[in-house]
Amino acid sequence: MRKALVAALVVIASQSALTALPAMAETTAAAPLSVENTDLGTLLDNPAAKAVLAKHVPGLIANDQISMARGMTLKQLQSYAGDALTDEKLAAIQADLNKLPKS
Repeated sequence: MRKALVAALVVIASQSALTALPAMAETTAAAPLSVENTDLGTLLDNPAAKAVLAKHVPGLIANDQISMARGMTLKQLQSYAGDALTDEKLAAIQADLNKLPKS
């Protein structure tokens, strides 16, 4: 009896999780690109966002060591590359990211 109850709970939990996955994916996919919240890897993997970065900070994305910073946001990178990522530059990048079509 106990095994049957546990098995039933596992089935219910897995069905609930599977039902929630598309909603979670939509939430993640709908998240706007941001200099403060989107990691560099995500920006570089998105062709339109990469073009924005190429426009504003071509030297930064052409750097051989940029792959080490893929998990950081541009705002976090600012402390390491403040001369290339000024507040004004981040604002300009954000403005262009805001113009990209939502996926």
